[in-house]
Amino acid sequence: MALLTAMIKSLMAALFVLMAVAWPGQAATFSMKRGLNLDQWVTWPGEDQWGDRKAILPYPEWRKFLKEDDLKALKSAGFDFLRMPVDPSPFLSDQTMALRDDLYASVLDSVRMINRAGLKVIVDMHLIPAGGSRKIGMAEVMDDPRTFDLYVDMLRRMARTLAAEDPKKVAVELMNEPIVDCDSDGTSLWPDRQRQLFAAARSSATKLTLVLTGACYSAASSLEKIDPKAIPDDNVIWAFHSYDPFLLTHQGATWAGDFIPYVTGLPYPLTSVPKAQLVVTLDTIRARIKAEAPWTRQSGLLAYLDEQVAGMDSPDKLHGLMDAPFMKVEAWAKANGIRPENITLGEFGMIRQEYGSSYVLPAQYRAAYVEDMIARAEAHGFSWSVWSYGGAFGIVDAFNGDKAEPGAMDVIRSLH
Repeated sequence: MALLTAMIKSLMAALFVLMAVAWPGQAATFSMKRGLNLDQWVTWPGEDQWGDRKAILPYPEWRKFLKEDDLKALKSAGFDFLRMPVDPSPFLSDQTMALRDDLYASVLDSVRMINRAGLKVIVDMHLIPAGGSRKIGMAEVMDDPRTFDLYVDMLRRMARTLAAEDPKKVAVELMNEPIVDCDSDGTSLWPDRQRQLFAAARSSATKLTLVLTGACYSAASSLEKIDPKAIPDDNVIWAFHSYDPFLLTHQGATWAGDFIPYVTGLPYPLTSVPKAQLVVTLDTIRARIKAEAPWTRQSGLLAYLDEQVAGMDSPDKLHGLMDAPFMKVEAWAKANGIRPENITLGEFGMIRQEYGSSYVLPAQYRAAYVEDMIARAEAHGFSWSVWSYGGAFGIVDAFNGDKAEPGAMDVIRSLH
């Protein structure tokens, strides 16, 4: 009997080892597959108006425009979750002290509204750059230790506000696209800061899944530098973002550097139009650079355009460029025993129309790009959430209450 017992124990031990190899790590409580990013701001009220209840509430601002039927329509279209950007800046501003409790309560109400529509939700702490009357943004949080501490306190309270919600329906993302560690000087500030944020959120919300990421805009190459073992918790999901190729996805975006604003009219993929047509489009972009760019930058911008186009002027080159982030994240996940379902492509998308610009990217290019990115994410077993409901990248709404062309949404409906 003792020998039989020993043999059974040995077999069970071997089985557990095999299971551990086959199923590394544990799945997070919160699970999702196909998602959409909601809008953040539409009217962009200045910080001097944040003390006005009518200007700031309900919060986030999409609550003023979307109703439960709009959310239910997203469920019917095939989405199972929404990523809900919440700008933390009002929670850090002195202007909102009298309304602070109401702001947290409004976020909770928004979460419950989404859940009532049959959708799960990631509450995404989504810092944006300061500007105009806005005094606190990403740079201030990252550069000023006191402001970072305020952010940690805000996250702790936000997690506490959401802690009692169903952990299968609600998750919390600690920070969207942290802009830190982008330089190549070897410094690495984000791992320690993310651990601080994690500790604050986990101390308040013991059951909710927390969404973590890499530094420098949540790039795949930044996630590769994170050691997930430094945060010993299985109830986490790891996020990365990809807008590759940036030359095509951000055409005309005035806020995306000094090169992209000159670039409009390029097709996706470049090979989807006759070569002669592509040559004319590129010549138009070059002429715009020569006419409008500072003369000290013109040669560099022209060379950069040629370099970028050369890197995606064939199907193989384009596929390699778009596949690279997914391959990096998959290799990182396997090396660290992280299941594919605990990885999410938190943002991807293609611009429709820049604010104030008359140029609208043809709908078929956007639909083709969304379809290709979804296929990549699902082939790797990753969940995804497209950017975004409305605005410059809108796939449901455009500007001023207009509807976006249905192409991208048709792609998503076809999956359902």
